[in-house]
Amino acid sequence: MTYRMYIDGEFVESNNRQTRDVDNPAKGEVLAQVPEATTADVERAIAAARREFDEGKWPNMPAAKRGRILLQIAQAIRTHAKELARLETLNMGKPLSESEGDIADAADCFEYYGGLANKITGEVNPISGRALDFTLKEPVGVCGQIIPWNFPLMMAAWKIAPALAAGCTLILKPAEQTPLTALRFAEILDGISDLPKGVVNIVTGDGPTAGATLVKSHDVDKIAFTGSTEVGKWILKTSAETNLKKVTLELGGKSPNVFFADSDFEMAIAGALFGIFYNQGEVCSAGSRILVEKSIHKKLVDAMAERARQIRLGDGMEAGTKMGPLVNAEHRARVEGFIRIGKESGAKLVCGGNRPGGELARGYFIAPTIFDHVDFNSRLAQEEVFGPVVAVIPFENESEAIKLANHSQYGLAAGVWTKDFTKAMHLVKKIRAGIVWVNHYHPAPMEGPWGGYKQSGIGRELGKYGIENYLQAKQVYINLNSKPVQW
Repeated sequence: MTYRMYIDGEFVESNNRQTRDVDNPAKGEVLAQVPEATTADVERAIAAARREFDEGKWPNMPAAKRGRILLQIAQAIRTHAKELARLETLNMGKPLSESEGDIADAADCFEYYGGLANKITGEVNPISGRALDFTLKEPVGVCGQIIPWNFPLMMAAWKIAPALAAGCTLILKPAEQTPLTALRFAEILDGISDLPKGVVNIVTGDGPTAGATLVKSHDVDKIAFTGSTEVGKWILKTSAETNLKKVTLELGGKSPNVFFADSDFEMAIAGALFGIFYNQGEVCSAGSRILVEKSIHKKLVDAMAERARQIRLGDGMEAGTKMGPLVNAEHRARVEGFIRIGKESGAKLVCGGNRPGGELARGYFIAPTIFDHVDFNSRLAQEEVFGPVVAVIPFENESEAIKLANHSQYGLAAGVWTKDFTKAMHLVKKIRAGIVWVNHYHPAPMEGPWGGYKQSGIGRELGKYGIENYLQAKQVYINLNSKPVQW
């Protein structure tokens, strides 16, 4: 399969005709070729978005009409849902059932912001004297949006939908590993006749060229990035050094999943496994630190290991597959590096830690891996693995659980498992994380905020919080006094 980028309403190759191979991670073979954007390509996309924001119809279009266009996009995604889900699985590796859920969430996201588009309101500010003072909410401008490879189309929707609802124009750069659904989405957008050309541009390329051009451009007003904390720091610094862009960052995590002795044990086992092995552990909010009360520590670990060994690895396109391959060989090597670190640090390898053989040997698979008795200061307990590797740490009591949960540079998510509501609410208030699940893990309702504390990011996505990232507040003061100012 060959694809083209989408710039100013046209499907184009890179200006030097260079391409990049995109893998099928389950087969370890080339799936498609996509253009490798040059700096000039990205600058052309920026120019198109800049023109459409400064001179085009989109920012000034009635909000209700913008909303209706977002609803059309949502319906178009649903029309092509099966095709998009298959493409997502072929390119990223996750089980098809998970891809189907992601595509449905992408459609829901456009529908949500389509409904919110005409509900962006300012306010009248109560002031003294003969004057009227009010606040307008206006689109922030041209947005550069850089998304990761673990939820390709869903992450695109989380950024594109609120930007469009607010009246912004944008350039999306999908991850170089997983650009295919974004490029197919461009073809879908091209069929939405009411969406002006140049409002949405999609460029494919690597971070040092395509991503960096967006970040450094003086014609880009905002950057929205989801990815590693290291890159997020560079984006924040570089944006400040250019035109002081507005920046939102959704970064890494090392999220605690906390299990008390009074939790429902069957729910706890399922929650622990789902928390870390869903999406092959390639989730920023994965429950990669399991904190378990000592009285149930051995029982929980034994049960987890028994069920982890039964998780069916395989091609995501095959029925019954529960866990697919990692995204590419490079990332698998990184995950294997953390497995070596775990072994060398003295942690107990309970299960996994190996590549499966047989028919799966060609793909980028790693077996579900559990380390027990992990030192809470070790790299395995402190650094983001972004794969199917979990560190188990026992605790004595509630206060120690809170201390261990917060012992991290990250603060994206956390899980708490207990039947004691008072205990649960105590931990909810004490754990420093952007979302805390109680007796569940991973749901991210469209209506609520998503983002992290500490080095897990800046700002929030989703819900009414997400659209604020794409708006500026303007104060208007109107003098109603006919008398001249006393000078």
